[in-house]
Amino acid sequence: MHLTKSQIEGTSRVKRLNIINSVTGIKPANLIGTISKEGQPNLAVFNSVFHLGSDPALMAFICRPSREVPRHTLENILENNYYTINAIPTDLAERAHYTSAKFDRDVNEFERCKIDAMYVDNFLPPFVASSPIKIGMKFEEQIPMKINGTIMIIGSIEHLIIDDHLISEQGYINLAEANIAGIGGLNNYYSLAHVGTYPYARVNETPNFE
Repeated sequence: MHLTKSQIEGTSRVKRLNIINSVTGIKPANLIGTISKEGQPNLAVFNSVFHLGSDPALMAFICRPSREVPRHTLENILENNYYTINAIPTDLAERAHYTSAKFDRDVNEFERCKIDAMYVDNFLPPFVASSPIKIGMKFEEQIPMKINGTIMIIGSIEHLIIDDHLISEQGYINLAEANIAGIGGLNNYYSLAHVGTYPYARVNETPNFE
């Protein structure tokens, strides 16, 4: 298959959406937990979380335009400045997926999708209790994307909670042993396998590949 830009634009909306959302490969599957100023918890699945820097420790994710439908996650973050990012274990993938439904604002997705919440110290928003990698975030900046109306949300890490057996003395996290899920497109979930660990790449140590 070879599609030019004009052919992509001429493809039916649903098929085009599926192709373009899948073509970048498997993306991290995360649940973002927030809470409204009235104390209403919210939980939503995202496949756009990415590392932005380690010093300071920053992460970002992409929100679609709020003008399309209400974006409870975005609204709560802008109200309270804090949120959680939780890796999705494979056995939670189906329930996590259904948090993407357009529930009314007064619906608690933790309760509706039978996902246990966990609260840490005085940190306001809820974590996902069964997530092996939980991250407490503080909102730092939003960057509107002029080209398509999406918004990049940037946050700094306030809490990092990882199951002890998953992290090495060097700080490597065994994502395969964590049994976390990845997302291909919008609704295909995958498990992860460890392929290999390689040294820092240096020119004079690059193998002579056959």
